[in-house]
Amino acid sequence: MDEVLTRIFGDLGDRVGGPLTFRLVLQPAVAIVLAIRAGLHDAHDDRSPYFWTILTRPSDRHELLREGWKDLAKVFILAVLIDIGFQVMVFRRFYPFEALLVAFLLACVPYLLVRGPTDRIARMARRRAHQP
Repeated sequence: MDEVLTRIFGDLGDRVGGPLTFRLVLQPAVAIVLAIRAGLHDAHDDRSPYFWTILTRPSDRHELLREGWKDLAKVFILAVLIDIGFQVMVFRRFYPFEALLVAFLLACVPYLLVRGPTDRIARMARRRAHQP
């Protein structure tokens, strides 16, 4: 097990350079744009912050995760496919867990971190605009 973890963390570091490095910027950027769009919709619809609601309201969790997946599915799948291509080009092997981990880090994490704050900022801006 230690060998597997050492390989995974070593391989993650190897992804920073070499071919397809642009994906390390492009995929999080796309996820962030989608999160901003969804956060603005949340603010407009006066919905609770996304990630906080997922954590604190089990009754709403399933619906919110499904909605988030609809936003992120294409970006996540593209991240997996690009990482598979990277692995085959650089490592000459394919490690499925690593591809899923990298896709999660590049697509899902930025989305989760940006959607809620975008909602809050948009609400504050709307309140300020309506104050005399």
